[in-house]
Amino acid sequence: MFTGIVSALGTLREVQPIGEGQDMRLLVGVAPDFLKGAELGCSIACSGVCLTAVELHADAFAVDASAETLSKTTLGGWRPGGRINLERALKLGDELGGHLVSGHVDGVGEVLSATPENASVRWRFRAPEAIAGFIASKGSIAVDGVSLTVNEVDGREFGVNIIPHTAAHTTIGTLQPGDAVNLEIDTLARYVARLLEFRR
Repeated sequence: MFTGIVSALGTLREVQPIGEGQDMRLLVGVAPDFLKGAELGCSIACSGVCLTAVELHADAFAVDASAETLSKTTLGGWRPGGRINLERALKLGDELGGHLVSGHVDGVGEVLSATPENASVRWRFRAPEAIAGFIASKGSIAVDGVSLTVNEVDGREFGVNIIPHTAAHTTIGTLQPGDAVNLEIDTLARYVARLLEFRR
C-alpha cells in the first residue's frame, strides 16, 4: 500500500525486453538515499504502478513489467530519459499524508487542459468510461501515483488544482494536453459501488 505522496523523482535509464520479448525490464535511476533500507523484492510505486524491485544498485533499481501491465498502463510508452514519480511502500506507523493507494491502475486517462488559477493551476483530465462513475467531487484520486482531491466532475471529465510544490516535485507539472496518465480510483468508492450493485 502507498499514500500517493511522491517521495522522489526517478529517471528511466534502460528498457530491455525479457522472456519472449513481450515483458520488459526497466532500470530506474534514483538518488542513493531513496533506496536506503530497501530489500530485493520490495514494492515501489512507479508513477502509480506497484512494481517489484528485482535488482538493487547504489543509484538505481530494476523492475519487471508484464505485457498485461504494459498494455493497461502508460508504461508501454515509457522511453529512456523519462521522469517517474516514485514512492516506497508504507510501513506500519508511517504518516498517511494522502489517501490509501494500492498501486493497481484502474485505467489510463488523458490530460485535457491546464489553466492558471490564483497561485495554483487547474488541471482537467478525461477518465475512461469504465471508471468515470467512481470519481466524485471532493473525493480522492491518484494521477500518475499522486494523491489529489477532485474539485469537480462533469461526465468523464474531472478537475484538480495543483499547487506549485506538487508541480515542482512530481511529473504533473511537465504534463501537456493529450498526454496519457495512470488513474487509480479511491478504494472506498470501488467498494461502495460494489455494495450497491450487490443489493440490487
